[in-house]
Amino acid sequence: MHKFFTSESVTEGHPDKICDQISDAIVDEILKEDPYARIACETAITTGMVLIIGEISAKCYVDIPKIARKVIGDIGYTRAKYGFDAETCAVLTSIKEQSPDIALGVDKALEAKKGEYTNNNIEEIGAGDQGMMFGYACNETPELMPLPISLAHKLARRLAKVRKNGTLKYLRPDGKTQVTIEYKDDMPIRVDSVVVSTQHSPDIDHDKIERDIIEHVIKPVIPEKIMDNKTKIFVNPTGRFVIGGPQGDSGLTGRKIIVDTYGGYARHGGGAFSGKDPTKVDRSATYAARYVAKNIVAAGLADKCEVQLAYAIGVATPLEVNIDTFGTGKIPDEEISDIVKKVFDLRAAAIIRDLNLRRPIYRQVAAYGHFGNVVCDVPWEKTDKVEILKKLAGQF
Repeated sequence: MHKFFTSESVTEGHPDKICDQISDAIVDEILKEDPYARIACETAITTGMVLIIGEISAKCYVDIPKIARKVIGDIGYTRAKYGFDAETCAVLTSIKEQSPDIALGVDKALEAKKGEYTNNNIEEIGAGDQGMMFGYACNETPELMPLPISLAHKLARRLAKVRKNGTLKYLRPDGKTQVTIEYKDDMPIRVDSVVVSTQHSPDIDHDKIERDIIEHVIKPVIPEKIMDNKTKIFVNPTGRFVIGGPQGDSGLTGRKIIVDTYGGYARHGGGAFSGKDPTKVDRSATYAARYVAKNIVAAGLADKCEVQLAYAIGVATPLEVNIDTFGTGKIPDEEISDIVKKVFDLRAAAIIRDLNLRRPIYRQVAAYGHFGNVVCDVPWEKTDKVEILKKLAGQF
C-alpha cells in the first residue's frame, strides 16, 4: 500500500519562531537565577514592535527587553532594510505574578519542604495544569523521528546556516521548508516533493536563488538515494519573497506546535511548550512522553510507539498512561504499559527531578524542533532505559 505524508518546518527568523525563542530565552535567564520560578510568558511580534505578556513569579530580576533584543539580533534582524531591527524596534512588557489559584497545586508541598523535591513529598506536588500530552518515536531515522519532519527541520537549519556563514549572502532570516515522503507498506521509500521558501534581498533573480538552494541546501541534506527524476522541487514558488519576518506577518508564541513536535505524524495534546517553566505539564510531561516512547523504540519493543499521558491540576500522578504501538509491538501494548509504569516515574514533580528540567536548556529547542533535534543535548532524548526495558520485556 502506498501513501504520502507531508511535514513542514520554519527557520529561526519566522515570526512565530522569533516569539518562541524570545519566550524561552526569558525562561532560561530566570531559571539561571531562580530554578523554582513560575513562568508563563508569551511574545507577540509585528512590524517594529515586540509585546511580551504573561505571569512570572520569581525571586530575581531579568532585563526582559534586553533579552528580546539579543534574541532578535542573534537571529539576524539587525538592519532596517531586513524589515526589522533588534536595536530600534519597540519592546513592550505586561507582566504580573502567577495566579495564586493556579499556584496552589504546586506551592503547598514545596512550602512545606522549603522548595525541595524529595521522595517524601513528591507525591504531594501536583501538576501545574490539566491536560493530555503525547510522545512519539519510530525507527525511520537514527534520531527515531518520522522522516518528513526530520528532513524538513534539517533543510530549515541548513537554510539558516548558509545565510549566517556567508555562503548565500543575499538570504534573509525568514524561511519555510516542506517535505513530502512516499511510503510503501508503512516504510518511507522516496522523497516525492521538496518546498523551500526563503526571504531574500530584492536584487537577486529567481533563477539564481533556485540554483543556489538546490546546490547548497537541498543536496547536502537529502540523501541522493531517496530522490529520483520524479521528485518535485519548488523554490520560492511565487517567484519573490523579499518582505518577510515581522514586517510580512505577525508572530506569536506557541503557534508552531506541530513544527515543534512530529510534523503532524503523531497526535498532539494541543499545549504549547515555549515560555513555560517545567511545572507546566504541557511542557514537562510531553517531554516525558517522548522520553518513554523513544526508549521503547530504541529497546526494540516496537517499530513505532505513541505514549499518551493525562493530568489534573494539583494531582501528582497521571490519570492515564496509554501505549499504542500501532501493531508493531513485539509484546502486547498492555504489557509494555505495565513495564513503563515500573521503569518511569511519571508523577509531575518526578519528571522534573529525573530529567533535571529546572535549568536553562530551553532556548536551544525553540527552533528546529523539541524532539530529534540532533544538535541539542537534552535529557528527554536520552535512551538510558533501553537495557532495563529489554530485561523486563524478556520476562513476558
